[in-house]
Amino acid sequence: MIKLMYIPRRPSRLESVRLRGISHQVRLWGEPKTGQPPLVLVHGWMDVSASWQFVVDAMREDRFIIAPDLRGFGGTEMTGVDHYVFADYLGDLEFLLDHYAPEQAVDLVGHSMGGNVCMLYAGVRPARVARLGNLEGFGMPATRPSQAPGRYVAWLDELKAFHRGETTMTRYDDAQGVARRLMKTNPRLSDQKALWLAQHWARPDADGRWRILGDPAHKLSRANITRLDETLELYRRITAPVLWVESSTESLSVWWKKANFTLAEFHQRLDEVPRVRRAKVMDAGHMLHHDQPEAVALEIETLLAETA
Repeated sequence: MIKLMYIPRRPSRLESVRLRGISHQVRLWGEPKTGQPPLVLVHGWMDVSASWQFVVDAMREDRFIIAPDLRGFGGTEMTGVDHYVFADYLGDLEFLLDHYAPEQAVDLVGHSMGGNVCMLYAGVRPARVARLGNLEGFGMPATRPSQAPGRYVAWLDELKAFHRGETTMTRYDDAQGVARRLMKTNPRLSDQKALWLAQHWARPDADGRWRILGDPAHKLSRANITRLDETLELYRRITAPVLWVESSTESLSVWWKKANFTLAEFHQRLDEVPRVRRAKVMDAGHMLHHDQPEAVALEIETLLAETA
């Protein structure tokens, strides 16, 4: 049994903000400072805003930091839909910035899916992003038009399974069970951090069992194919200095081996970004902000010191 739990050095506070008709839970650290852009942190798929706590604790400077729970994750309201559209994350981010920083550019950092959101948003709204950080947000494999029919067939089949109640989120007997699940996925995660994360990553349901805080509809495949030409055009339009951080344990091939999407191919995509600095965090996996928060915090603060 895990007996000790991580104690945050810089506790956060929560706000509920209504964005596009959905109640979003937003986690905040610090207070706004005149002349200093807010730092906005965007979590990844099946993650929550609390996931950034270890990096925030490792930062040397006390900044005003904004971290939302994305729609259908964590404490943000589930939408009641049976599938999610990626562009909605960009829309939610736009409204979040309108709420907290309507007249200034922000520093924007995302992990995994959140990194993908931040990269695309910075290409759509370059003037709203002063500096941009992407932690292991590789994007999606390139696709061909010939794959579209099969993609739609798979999506329709998954929709039917979802409405039959076959798509669910895993439940655990207690928070200890959730923590063990987190450590199984990430062996580098300490038991103290895992137990702390479990309190934010899951919540007891009406039966007293702990359910992961994510809408099961997130598990469905996207209906449309990925257009690489569109992604690269957005990359080219980014004007902010970009920090790319990857882990020493190469994770891209684990996800996309069957799609033949390689790290070398992603690095070629990064070449389209006008101004990018590349970094690698050693002894870390995909959840590098959990594994080596001090190293990640140092890279982020180096980025924040760059001229926008």
